[in-house]
Amino acid sequence: MSQKKVFKKIIRDPLGAGGMIIILLAFFVSVFAYLIIPDSSPNANEMQLSLAGKKPGFEVEMLKLPKANIEEVGFFYSLFLGENTKLKNIPINSFERIGNTISYVEYSEIGKGLEKQLDLEKFGENGFSEENNIETKVYHLGTDKYGRDLLSRLLLGTRISFSVGFVSVLISLFIGIPLGAIAGYYGGTVDKIVMWFINVVWSIPTLLLVIAITLVLGKGFWQVFIAVGFTMWVEVARVVRGQILSAKEKEYIKAAEVLGFSDLRIIFKHLLPNVLAPVIVISAANFAAAILIESGLSFLGIGAQAPIPSWGSMIKDHYAYLIVDKAYLAITPGIAIMLLVLAFMMLGNSLRDALDVRQNKA
Repeated sequence: MSQKKVFKKIIRDPLGAGGMIIILLAFFVSVFAYLIIPDSSPNANEMQLSLAGKKPGFEVEMLKLPKANIEEVGFFYSLFLGENTKLKNIPINSFERIGNTISYVEYSEIGKGLEKQLDLEKFGENGFSEENNIETKVYHLGTDKYGRDLLSRLLLGTRISFSVGFVSVLISLFIGIPLGAIAGYYGGTVDKIVMWFINVVWSIPTLLLVIAITLVLGKGFWQVFIAVGFTMWVEVARVVRGQILSAKEKEYIKAAEVLGFSDLRIIFKHLLPNVLAPVIVISAANFAAAILIESGLSFLGIGAQAPIPSWGSMIKDHYAYLIVDKAYLAITPGIAIMLLVLAFMMLGNSLRDALDVRQNKA
């Protein structure tokens, strides 16, 4: 079936189309996160401890003070890694200009905050102006327990989940397709050895295997990619092996063997292109599984490390708030995980139906 027909079938399926829209939106956010989020500092890690745990829609006045010796970075650096802001944000209750100084009262929810003064020289050559140095900042989803913008960290966390899913699926395909193809095509002793290896890996609980690999490689961002990828190739290999066992008995493969084509050419040019449909479907499911595994690892503290924003670590930091009036701090990233995983599962089911030869014939 042509790609256009598959795409049309997915679009006509409400669940498949909905899943695709969510995935495309999440992909856009993950790539251009730093251009969208309110806090564009590296890892959206600007802390305001005085604003910790504020509810969605919270507003506060910010006094913006220029920083010294801020290194300029290029567009692509800031796009992927963020940039240190040139202005320091100071939450305030009130301010007043008195001669050559700015007198302000630091934000305090209880009682009067500390009163401080700043010389106008601190504001650089352009001096102080209410238009440039006073801003009313809105935290649309509130702040976390460190006073960081929850919306910024939630959107930036999409990048972590997408990256882990994408790299993990690539690793699983890179390992699973060749092993499954070799086992299915050659059979005999080769098949028994590969299947023994597959069954050994298959028998180990996925999360336990990921934890073991992570402990060997160390905690970190890239280690999670490798650990999750190395546990997902088994299912790909089993599916490819089964498909090739069936396809290698067909006439066009026998004809290729009679014509003297090499084994590699038969496997990669004639067999694999005809068994990719189930691999595509299983990859969508693996993408969803990778997101869940990464979130679980981050929740356990062995996934992406602070201050990198990960949905799993956000739940870990705030799960104690579930029994108080700030449960949204843990529920919000949980909903994000659920939506993205559900989107991949819906797209996977739609792909399965679109690529089902028997259904298409009917």
